[in-house]
Order: sequence, then C-alpha cells, then structure tokens
Amino acid sequence: MGIVAGLDSSPDFTRIVVCDTDTGAVLRQGYAPHPVEGRPSDVDPQAWLLSLGEAAGGGLLEGVQAIGVSAQQNALVPLDAQGATVRPAMVGGDKRAQVAAADLVDALGGREAWAQAVGCVPQAGQPVTKLRWLARTEPEHAARTAVLLQAHDWLVWQLLGRPVRRTTDRGGASGTGYWSAATGGYRPDLVELALGHQAILPEVIGPSDAAGTTPEGLLISAGTGETMAAAFGLGIGVGDAVVSLGASGSVMAVHPEPLLDNTGMITSLADATGMHLPVVTTLNAVRALRGTAELLGLPDLESLSDLAMKSTPGAHGLVLLPYLEGERTPNLPHTAGTLAGLRRESMKPEHLARAAFEGMLCGLGDALDVLRGRGVEVRRIFLLGAAAELPAVQAAAPSLFGAQVVVPQPADYAAIGAARQAAWALGVSQGTLDPRTPPPWQGAAAQVLEPGEELAVGQAVRQQYVSVREQTHPGAFRS
Repeated sequence: MGIVAGLDSSPDFTRIVVCDTDTGAVLRQGYAPHPVEGRPSDVDPQAWLLSLGEAAGGGLLEGVQAIGVSAQQNALVPLDAQGATVRPAMVGGDKRAQVAAADLVDALGGREAWAQAVGCVPQAGQPVTKLRWLARTEPEHAARTAVLLQAHDWLVWQLLGRPVRRTTDRGGASGTGYWSAATGGYRPDLVELALGHQAILPEVIGPSDAAGTTPEGLLISAGTGETMAAAFGLGIGVGDAVVSLGASGSVMAVHPEPLLDNTGMITSLADATGMHLPVVTTLNAVRALRGTAELLGLPDLESLSDLAMKSTPGAHGLVLLPYLEGERTPNLPHTAGTLAGLRRESMKPEHLARAAFEGMLCGLGDALDVLRGRGVEVRRIFLLGAAAELPAVQAAAPSLFGAQVVVPQPADYAAIGAARQAAWALGVSQGTLDPRTPPPWQGAAAQVLEPGEELAVGQAVRQQYVSVREQTHPGAFRS
C-alpha cells in the first residue's frame, strides 16, 4: 500500500512518524518543540502549526499518502462565526476552572446526573468546564464563541484548508463533557448550560472514516485524542488494561460497552476503534514516590527503588495510603496520606521506601478493581511511564495486580496510533481494508512479567493495604 504518517501534537511538542502501511514499521521520524515557554494555561493554536511545520521539515512527508492526527486532550479552541480564534486555546488541567466544575455539577443536579448524561462528572480540565469558566470570567469572549473544536479537530481542519465541514472522532468527543459514549450523540443542552448559548459542534465521524483530502490529494483520517491514539498504537484490545504512572495515575481498559458509573469514579470514554475505554484516575502515583525520596534525602527515584529492594514484600508491616493530594479513587478530596504499622523493627528507611512503592501500586490496584467490579476483563496489564522501568515497580506490580504485566519499550505510541488510523482510512478508501477491522500492525516490543510464585505473597500485601484503608476510611468504595 505504501507509507502513511502519524502526527502527535502533545502539550510540549509535535512528533511525526512515517510508517509502512502494512507492518507499521517506523521508517522516518521528526520532532519539534512548541514555540511556547513552560506550560501556560492559554496557548495560541498557531504554535501547534509552527512546530508541526518544523517537525515535517527536510522532506519527511515525501511519498506519504495519508496522515492521522493525535493531539493533547481537553484543549478547547473557541472560534467565532468566521472561524477565527476568539481567544487562545485553553489547555491542560486548568485549575482556574475548579470552581466552574463544582458549579456545573450542581447546576445539573449532582454527580449522578452527569454520569447518566455523558458518562463522566465535570473536572477542571474538560472542555465543558472551560466553557462555564469562559461564560463566567470572560463573558465577551463567550458571547462571540460560535464554534467549538478541540486540538486534534482544529489541526485536521487546518490541514484540510479550513473547509466548511468540521469533524471529530468518538474518542475526542467522549472527553468533552457534552457528548455521550453510551448514546453516541451530543448534548447541546449541556453546551448551553455551560456557555449560556448554543454553538456549532464538529461532526463525529467513524474510526476508519476520512475527514477529507487536502488539495494535494493527501488523505486525512478522523484523528483522535492522545490517550486513544496511544492505546491504538500499543495494540490493546479486550482483556487488556493500561496503567499509566505519572505524578497522578490512570487505569483504562478496552470494553465492548460503555460503563455508566453513578459514583463518577469511572470516566466513560470511547476508543479509536469503535469500542469503549473506561478510565479510572488516581491523584497520587509517582508524586508519592518523589515525596518519599525527598523525606529520605534521596536524590532520585532510582535510589529509592534500590533502597526498596533491600526490604521484603509487605515492608515489615508498614502501609502507606498515598493520598497526599487528597484522592479521586476513592473519592476523598480533602484527606491526607496515612502511614500505618509503625513498629520499632519497621522504622528503617528501606521499609518506608518499599511501602511507598507498594502503596502507589495498591492505590492503582484499587482503581483496577473498580473496573473489574463492573465486569471489565483484565488478563494483561500494560505499564506505562518512566517509573515502569524501576526494579521496585517491576518486582511488585505483577503480584499486587494479580495479572501478567507488560512493560513496552519507550516509543511514540500516540503518533504510531495516529499513523495506524491513517493506514486504516487509506485502506478503506482504496477498498483493501474492512471499515470494522484495523490493519494488524506489529504489537509493541515489550518486557513481560508474570506474577508466578509471588502471587500469594502479593495478594497478602494487597489485603494488608485494604485492611488499613478500610480502618482509616470505612466504606470509601461504597457508592
């Protein structure tokens, strides 16, 4: 078939990979940072185009037949009736909008009402919440806002020459807070509730549909959000979960049906293939490790891992509930962390180091159990993030999670997923691929870790953690 490109516009940079359409092998790649200092809450979208142009320099896209676009999620690009940006794009978690999130939750009648309406409860980062902030804080900008796009929608629209038709995909739409993965439809009433008036929303097209063709004849696929593109690039399917270790943590899995969760712990997203991607987030993951390293006077996480490996499973009875920033899963926004099980023999640096790793992983295990409790099959767990390489994580994760753990080699999975989507749309347009079946690209190269004989020990450690959590926060997981 030829070659295709995947473009990932992350919060900090643009990465482009050029892949063989049949195998997914990466043939060439380009990279450029966005011309923006730090991580501001407001960004001129032209910055994304500038870094895209730089990343594609040197003939990188020569011979490419189709492009897929992945981009940072939750970036709201408000346009006026003529298609000009009303104000810079609102990006990231955007703590400015926290009051607006609580405001919106109350306005619809609580968390359960939102979970039923769109499969998620408004958070500060979501476009629907940013609209509420805009209406309350910048009413003149809100009044001029006529069209709502996200980052990948805007980039696709620009690549196509700003046509009248504007498109998005199920994955991107499912994160807005005004589109429901369960019904497959928008909730314009929620846009009006947030913004104060209606706005034009992009058409949601299918996973293998093309958004259009450039004047030069280059096919542009639907595009999607970074989370969905990375899942597609990794090649995860039913029975797979992905645990991401950032400062905060997230657990997501592929599921055939949308999961509506009245407690609001599950965010019901759509994936890039026509399936569903329920996500559970924790506020505390690697930040618990960093805090412990600082407390112990260690320079980095590698040193903390080395120290933890001198202890044994269960950390001599020390249990850390790592709720340092409050917690979302379970919903304990105003709590603090807890260190339990202090005895004279457990008061050693290596046991605290071990308890930090076990506490982080048990907290993510709780998030996994929220999905398992709703019938999500988890046979294999992909572990992502720099901390996934640490020996203390790899030693404990399989037995604490109770499943095979896969640690993929670092790669640009979001860009690869975008390229795979481009290959799919190209194949469908040429009549060589089924619109329901994506191209079978090679899976990620990875290290595979089995729980093996450690399973019983890991489950005992997990039970020790659960007992402390139940004593400290009784009924935290009851809806």
